Amino acid sequence: MQKTADMIDVPPARRLLDTAGRLFYAEGIHAVGIDRIIAEAGVAKATFYKHFPSKDDLVVAHIEEQDRQGRAYVAALPPRPPREMIAAILGRIGNAATDADYRGCVFLNAAAEYPDPASPVRRAIDARRTWYHDSLQKLCTASGDPSPAMTAGLLVALSDGLLEGAYLDDPAAIPALIEDAIARLLPNA
Repeated sequence: MQKTADMIDVPPARRLLDTAGRLFYAEGIHAVGIDRIIAEAGVAKATFYKHFPSKDDLVVAHIEEQDRQGRAYVAALPPRPPREMIAAILGRIGNAATDADYRGCVFLNAAAEYPDPASPVRRAIDARRTWYHDSLQKLCTASGDPSPAMTAGLLVALSDGLLEGAYLDDPAAIPALIEDAIARLLPNA
């Protein structure tokens, strides 16, 4: 692949992450080899290994970057009552599902390819899930929920189902499902 002028201005590590993220999401992590990522990113093999000692290191960096983006999204939401905040967080699922290239959740897709819970990839996914659960639990507590940990667990499970349902079923149905689920899970909030 020949480097274009705009590629030259992008640091190699960024090109590798962007290329890998695009290919991993479109085709699956294990289906995409390092040589292809290197070629499409327009970097030398030595440059790849300078930034990422292994493919798994690149996958972890990709997962951690997706996690940072999700956390930044939540942090940038304007303050609102807890129930509305939960609706806004889950609403991101509906927004993602309408993207023409939507292929399910990055984290769930990666977890399916890395079944070993001790792998660095799964640990990065688990860190994301812990943060997500804890964030929802804090909002449930603030809303006066009598069982905030349980409700947060149900909201995480709901999120997982919505993320996959948005890919497998009708993504246009997701906003109504979110609204109804929040009304049922947080009736007095």
